[in-house]
Amino acid sequence: MTVQPTKTHIFQTSFGKIMALKENGIIRAKSIRYAHSERFKRPVPEQPSASEIIFPYKTPVCPQVISPLAEKMIGPTHIEDFDADESTQFLSVFRPENFTDHEKLPVVVWIHGGSHEIGCGDLPTSDPSDWVKEQHIIVVTVSYRLGLFGFLGGDESRPANLGLFDIIEALKWIKNYSSDFGGDPENITLLGQSSGGDAIAHLMISDGVEGLFKRVIIQSAPLGLRHNRQKMSAEFLKRTEFLKVETDVLKMAEEYRKHVPAVIKYGLKAAMPFGTQYGFPPLCQENEAVEKWKSNAGKYDVLIGLNDNETAFYLKTSDALNKYFGKGFGLIILDKAVRKTTEFIYGKPAEEFAENYAKAGGNVYLFRIHSESEHNHIGAAHCIDLPLVFGNEEAWKSAELLKNIPWKYIHENGKKLRAIWAEFARTGTISDTSERPEILRIRKI
Repeated sequence: MTVQPTKTHIFQTSFGKIMALKENGIIRAKSIRYAHSERFKRPVPEQPSASEIIFPYKTPVCPQVISPLAEKMIGPTHIEDFDADESTQFLSVFRPENFTDHEKLPVVVWIHGGSHEIGCGDLPTSDPSDWVKEQHIIVVTVSYRLGLFGFLGGDESRPANLGLFDIIEALKWIKNYSSDFGGDPENITLLGQSSGGDAIAHLMISDGVEGLFKRVIIQSAPLGLRHNRQKMSAEFLKRTEFLKVETDVLKMAEEYRKHVPAVIKYGLKAAMPFGTQYGFPPLCQENEAVEKWKSNAGKYDVLIGLNDNETAFYLKTSDALNKYFGKGFGLIILDKAVRKTTEFIYGKPAEEFAENYAKAGGNVYLFRIHSESEHNHIGAAHCIDLPLVFGNEEAWKSAELLKNIPWKYIHENGKKLRAIWAEFARTGTISDTSERPEILRIRKI
């Protein structure tokens, strides 16, 4: 592929004059601040500017500790290209260069995963350029507060769900200004994977989101871990109280790990200690959630699903488990553990969500991504959907997740999946004539 030289482009918007980069058929407006915040306070929307809005040299990211497992399975994050920012309310807009003024393109908003603890909107592995070019859509990637800063609270000094409030503020910005980039503010789809999918499911029942989005695509949301988290969260909040006035944000991110609640005490949910918290704004009580999803069934089109071997990402990559269960009868036991935990955390909750939504009159599709490649050593594990949705071979070349899988296989299946996801974003439907990738099973509920 011939790489075009990077050029600049100016978006003249009602928010301000925004500097963007034009490269390889894509115009990218990077790291636009949509809000700002003080520690443990709700976000305050950024006001329009009379001066030119220029993207920062380094990508802002919420303070965090890099996950060795994520580095191994997905690839290096190139942390040297990022700058820790406690007030990390930034978004980036990707639009095709080939565009005419009368167009209003569907807008897809990417809410990244990472256990509500790591990641940002602008990782190379979720660069949507391939998808934007192929399907002629706009993608907006959102960064928001994580971990101690965004997803652990429970009292006046440390409110819960600040990360959700950040995303809501981003959605207000997108609703207000997406038309200035050529987007259709009446056709906004939220796309989230893992904890990003969990966040989107809960945005559907959050206060203050009326009219901000029309559709949702929820990939691999760990909805099986959403129940009965109150005692665990309260304990974690108390244990980390001493960190709330720490001035070194990276030290905060390092220190909390010594105080994470034990899995042996709280079960599998302790593997994701940060999360959305019921009973605190903008969410209802836990026992009201299902009925609220049902009552909102007429508001949003839903595409929800998972990968067939989600927890192989964690279990089959463990050196300790492979030492004892890596072959023979031990491998049979390990495969059963993958199956049971995948169904408990992801599979059964997604099916129940879809069935409840459909019974309440909602438009909902349920999907499952399978492994059909003889090269794939762990099956359709957690995060295997990311290279399918986003492509970007260069970013994934060192990922253990794709070891021995030819990129051609990923690209061919991914291109078909991207077309289906884009069709849903445009219309809220998936036609019978759409060409299905061999790894995808999808049905209307």
